[in-house]
Amino acid sequence: MRRSIVNDPDQLVPEALEGFVLSRPGRLALDAEHRFVRRAEPATGKVGLVSGGGSGHEPLHAGFVGKGMLDVAVAGAVFASPTALQVLEATKAADSGRGVVQIVKNYTGDVLNFRIAGEISGDDEVETEIVLVDDDLATDTADGGGPGRRGTAATVIVEKVCGAAAEEGQDLAAVAGVGRRVAASARTMSLALTAGTHPGDEEPQFTLGDDEVELGVGIHGERAARRVPFTTADGLTDLLLDPLLEELSLERGTEVLAIVNGLGGTYPLELNLVARRLHHRLDDAGLAVGRSLVGSYVTSLDMHGISLTLMPLDDELRRLWDAPVQTPALTW
Repeated sequence: MRRSIVNDPDQLVPEALEGFVLSRPGRLALDAEHRFVRRAEPATGKVGLVSGGGSGHEPLHAGFVGKGMLDVAVAGAVFASPTALQVLEATKAADSGRGVVQIVKNYTGDVLNFRIAGEISGDDEVETEIVLVDDDLATDTADGGGPGRRGTAATVIVEKVCGAAAEEGQDLAAVAGVGRRVAASARTMSLALTAGTHPGDEEPQFTLGDDEVELGVGIHGERAARRVPFTTADGLTDLLLDPLLEELSLERGTEVLAIVNGLGGTYPLELNLVARRLHHRLDDAGLAVGRSLVGSYVTSLDMHGISLTLMPLDDELRRLWDAPVQTPALTW
């Protein structure tokens, strides 16, 4: 049985948000009624950025509120979309007169509620643009049917790059455009050794044998289409990297941004083993890892797993990635 450090499972998200903001005085503020976190001193004269979704993926999204990234992050219940009303109020809070870019992971509830909020916000004269993040290669379908690729760790890149463009003073269309360019070129693959367990539940979302790996798992604990045999760190890395390289078809000499992401229960030693293999494999392929992140940025509660994200870099994307950022989870 999995025990959780929790008071009341129904109050987990609001209480956690309160603690998150109290721990960062002067930097963040909380709208408890609508469950969103914003910058303590709202930015003015720039395009606003709002993102959000279900809780359980921390530090996404509240951990990326601050200068150089988001203005507002809105939180639903664990693995559940925030309501359209929450998103509407968060969008209004992010607006300083130049419009708001809404960064949305491609899940049905998130897309629906952000779109409704965007339509309603027009009544309040808030102009909005949606950037849809759909990087999960495991849910890519040849016929383009169904909801399409899920949004996963590339969301961090979109939020960072859009945040930098907004801080530069770029207009609404330009900020949204660069975000869409990132979403179109970044791809992710994930695997899990164990599933996450919802707070208050006694059992994980699914079970695996000691010799099994869930290949292509989702960040809400969605089951994958394939289970493969457990193997070494290098072998697990290859399981993720091979389909990414095939999909992206990168030419030798290409510079990439790589994210080695832990899904919640993966410890740093493991992530660095994966990073080691990633660097050696890309070097052998004639690809340069120009920029990288290694850590747990987009999680799935306590899932023991990893994801790899690759995106080709150009001069503009590199400049926006390198621009200063000050948030609880990402600072340079």
